[in-house]
Amino acid sequence: MRKNKTILWYLVIALTIVAAGCKEKVPPLSERIAKAWSPQSVTEGSTVVFTKGGANNTRPGYANWRLTLNSSGTATYTEFDNNTFTGQWEVQGDNRLILKNLNPQPTGTGGTIEFTISDFTDAGMTLTRTTTSTKTGGTINKYTLTNP
Repeated sequence: MRKNKTILWYLVIALTIVAAGCKEKVPPLSERIAKAWSPQSVTEGSTVVFTKGGANNTRPGYANWRLTLNSSGTATYTEFDNNTFTGQWEVQGDNRLILKNLNPQPTGTGGTIEFTISDFTDAGMTLTRTTTSTKTGGTINKYTLTNP
């Protein structure tokens, strides 16, 4: 009887070790975010100005908005007015996205735009700009994005 308990004990330990070793490791955010993103909806200040597929969008130009984050660290950012900027991107911590060395420099940014990241999944995320946008009348903009 004692021998069976010992074997059972070793079996439980072995299964626990195997189960713990089989957990899928989730890549860091800096790898998972490296994709092309487009808006599902955009809020300027407290006003929703764009919803994908919406017929009455205040700013239909957001259909052209794109944020492409390449795994090499390069970024391409196209705003609602079709102006495109290129530069680098980085993630700080697990909730801050920084676009830097943007060329040409977006008005009033010094070449850097920062966002707070929330609600991140591999298929979508929400970005909130940390500073106001002069193009949208000095509003803080929130972008709910999808990976097309």
